Amino acid sequence: MTTTVAIVGATGKMGQLVSRIIRNSDDFEVVAEIDSKGELNDMLGADIAVDVTLPAVSQGVVEFAIAHGISVLVGTSGWSSDRITSLERKITGNLAVGVVIVPNFSIGSVLATAFATMAARFYESIEIIEAHHASKIDSPSGTAVRTAELMGVARASLGPVVAPHTDQRARGQQVSSIPIHSLRMQGIVAKQDVIFGGNGEVLTLSHETLAPSAYESGILIALRATVSARGVVVGLDKLISLTPPEKPEPEQQERE
Repeated sequence: MTTTVAIVGATGKMGQLVSRIIRNSDDFEVVAEIDSKGELNDMLGADIAVDVTLPAVSQGVVEFAIAHGISVLVGTSGWSSDRITSLERKITGNLAVGVVIVPNFSIGSVLATAFATMAARFYESIEIIEAHHASKIDSPSGTAVRTAELMGVARASLGPVVAPHTDQRARGQQVSSIPIHSLRMQGIVAKQDVIFGGNGEVLTLSHETLAPSAYESGILIALRATVSARGVVVGLDKLISLTPPEKPEPEQQERE
């Protein structure tokens, strides 16, 4: 059975990528392509919606979709933990729809964030440097915010990181006490470094997106999850297994 999809933000780079992926798939069909200023009523009748608009537009798109019983995949930045909590309150009790929020569709980025979350408990000094193309209008990126928030949760019992001179603007924006520095430059697609400083050592976890094709498998995974999603699901890591399968116990040899 084919799932029909309305894409909001279809004229942008990510919207065009999502449209191409859907048209090349066997289980999805595009039935509406709406730009970020378009008429949201055009999404009515679709099985699910994809929001790849702008941070200032995204919340309205999501609220319209869930009000009309349409599950939505959100690929737009700007969904902080406070904003997600507010959305969860609005969707509580509505068992008919789901909202899947994915800050980054790259499998490599998801793994880098998971590794950073693991490392956060072992270092008191942590900072993030993220870089994107010059036309990205928001900063810090949704991926950087999500990474900092997850690291903050992982080290909640340890307190804030050591981040001196945060009164100076050049020290970056703090999220969960972790300074984030944003670059917006020509020639860059997306890059994030999470830097951990310790006693006599520095650990850097780095991920770089070289081409939009890095997002393709993650977009398909998220689309398929949105079809049956209920409630609010945040992060591609919730849709894939990051835990390796357990090694089966060797069969006990029969004694002769």
